[in-house]
Amino acid sequence: MKRAYVVLAEGFELIEAMTPVDVLKRCGVDVETLSIGEKLEVTSSQGVTVRADRFFEDEKFRDGDLLVLPGGYPGYENIGKHLGVMDLAKYYLEEGKVLGAICGAPSALAKAGLLKGRRVTSHFTVRELLGEVDYVDEKVVVDENLITSTGAGRSLEFSLALGEALTSREVLEKVKKGMTLL
Repeated sequence: MKRAYVVLAEGFELIEAMTPVDVLKRCGVDVETLSIGEKLEVTSSQGVTVRADRFFEDEKFRDGDLLVLPGGYPGYENIGKHLGVMDLAKYYLEEGKVLGAICGAPSALAKAGLLKGRRVTSHFTVRELLGEVDYVDEKVVVDENLITSTGAGRSLEFSLALGEALTSREVLEKVKKGMTLL
C-alpha cells in the first residue's frame, strides 16, 4: 500500500490539507497527518482545529511515497522555518518520491533552494519569492516527482494529481466517478 504524509503547521490552509487526505484515502493510500508543533491539535488559518495523527518529530517519515505541504498563512512560513520538513522535502525530491506543494508552500521550498530549474506554479502572492524556476501559469503543474498548485480553489485538482501520481488513471477514474466528478 502506498503511504502519504501531510504536514500540518499552525495557520495551514484547511482545504489544501484535508482535500488531499480525503482524495488519497479514496485512492487506497495510507495517509497520516503530521504536526510540526508541540501539540497534535493544529489550528488552520480559518480557525478550525484539526488533530494530527502524529508528531513530525516521532520519526524520520522517509518510508512514504508522497509528502504534501499545504499553504495557508502563516502555515507555509511555519513549514519553511522547520529545517526537518525542508530536509525531508529534499530527501523526497532526490529519491524520486512525490512531493506536493500548494499555494504558498512552493515559496518555502524555493527559500530552501529546492526548486532551482524546476517547472512550478504557486499562489500569485508568492510568485516573486520563487527565484530561479520555470514558472508556469497553470492550476496544477507536474514536473517529474514535484506537483505544485496555485491555491485553495484548486485543492481538488491538486489532490487528484497527487492520487494519479501514486496510483493509476484507472483508480483515479473510479474515485472521480464515486465523487460524481464524471
